[in-house]
Amino acid sequence: MERQYVTDLVSVVTPVYNAGKVIDKTLESIFNQTYKKIEIVLVDDCSKDNSREVIEKYKEKHPEILYYCQETNQGAGAARNKALELAKGQYVAFLDADDMWHPEKIEKQINLLKKKNGAFSYTAIQMVDENDNVVKTKRKVKEQVDYNFLLHNTMIATSTVVVDRTKLGDFRMPLRRGGQDYATWLMLLRDGTIAYGINEALEDYRVGNKDSLASKKGKSVRQVWEIQTQDEGISKIVAVFNIFCFCVNAAKKYLI
Repeated sequence: MERQYVTDLVSVVTPVYNAGKVIDKTLESIFNQTYKKIEIVLVDDCSKDNSREVIEKYKEKHPEILYYCQETNQGAGAARNKALELAKGQYVAFLDADDMWHPEKIEKQINLLKKKNGAFSYTAIQMVDENDNVVKTKRKVKEQVDYNFLLHNTMIATSTVVVDRTKLGDFRMPLRRGGQDYATWLMLLRDGTIAYGINEALEDYRVGNKDSLASKKGKSVRQVWEIQTQDEGISKIVAVFNIFCFCVNAAKKYLI
């Protein structure tokens, strides 16, 4: 039986793991959205800090928060999938527990999707440190991205994505420890769907709590290789070319 979604409701999908020090700012950035038809689905992946206490305090004043704690630690992909299962909205918007949105983000994306009759939207980002200081201003994005482009450029940042499930269906992320987001975008664009971008920094991507740049890029190369050759069935020769393009584009994004 096909799932029924609440029309125009945006379900914010947020995996939580030891985010007690930053989740308040993340939640506040949702409450401050100019688009108000929003529910917040927080799935705690067995945090060992005070994440639950912080969230429970917010729940007292914000009934739009749905909080669920996993029985075991399963990784961000599994947490997002549980949130997708619980979410009731026509639209799902991904937001990591240490990132923040600018106030007009969701409104601008919903308006764009309706104007384009589109199913997938993303925006540019700016990078901030653990004290919210901007360390890199707007990272430019294209206004349209398709499957073939995404094979050699991981331009789409997870916390910027909004998806219309009435068009793309009740999807789940591939269960892998890394690169679930990239694998998901490829899966959703595989049938020719276009991702529409807003070349405006509407998300603050926090780098202070992420892996070091060198470590992260090394992991990303391996993940892109595995996703393309295993999940997407792309030949190794083509994948080598795609990886080369990916590395060049990654250098441009982070170093220029």
